Amino acid sequence: MVVLKTARELRCMRAAGRISQRALRLAGQAVEPGVTTKEIDDIVRKYIEEQGATPSFLGYGGFPASACISVNNVVIHGIPSEKCVLKQGDIVSIDVGAFYDGFHGDNAWTFACGDVSAEKQALMKATEESLFIGIKQAVVGARIGDIGHAVQEYVELRSYSVVRDFVGHGVGAKLHEDPSVPNYGTPGRGVRLMPGMAIAIEPMVNMGSHEVRKLDDGWTTVTADGKPAAHYEHTIAITPDGPVILTLPD
Repeated sequence: MVVLKTARELRCMRAAGRISQRALRLAGQAVEPGVTTKEIDDIVRKYIEEQGATPSFLGYGGFPASACISVNNVVIHGIPSEKCVLKQGDIVSIDVGAFYDGFHGDNAWTFACGDVSAEKQALMKATEESLFIGIKQAVVGARIGDIGHAVQEYVELRSYSVVRDFVGHGVGAKLHEDPSVPNYGTPGRGVRLMPGMAIAIEPMVNMGSHEVRKLDDGWTTVTADGKPAAHYEHTIAITPDGPVILTLPD
């Protein structure tokens, strides 16, 4: 069931979104050769808790950390570790959520660790651009399929692929709510967008095949062909005046 938010509830979500965005920004600033993903996770948790909020991911379904930190061919749900030391040329996807005043904010970004290859830069650029292409479709009266189709078309025209096993989602008092928001689809199909809806649009884009596999830890999801992946995400509200990004800096 899709839960529509009131104006007050969307203001609360904006507050949660600011916290999650600032935590993500701090995490990105820490991405440097020699830094461990555990050190970055500690930064995220410390900041969120200092704001009187709770990391959305910590303990969620048994997840053991405050951020998902996914390096190179890890698509999503990378578990931070002292053993994972970043190196020059890595691309690092960081997914952060914060629960504040009864609501979640959820966002992700892919960061370059030092100088990265032109191929990885192009993948990151296309994935980021596809996020905003998708957001433009998130208007009252449109359908979920309009968002997914726009993302898929943009990505595939550049010879990349969108992950199909994992999708975006509604956000609110629960981290994952209806509706599902795939990064592929058919225009004019799916749930109709209405004022008060809040959704996370999050393209997960692979340099090679769209196929992924989950590692034995039950979380870490990698590309099946070992090629790099990128991940970008914003939480947005559907309003009569167009999409409003709730996970933006002040």
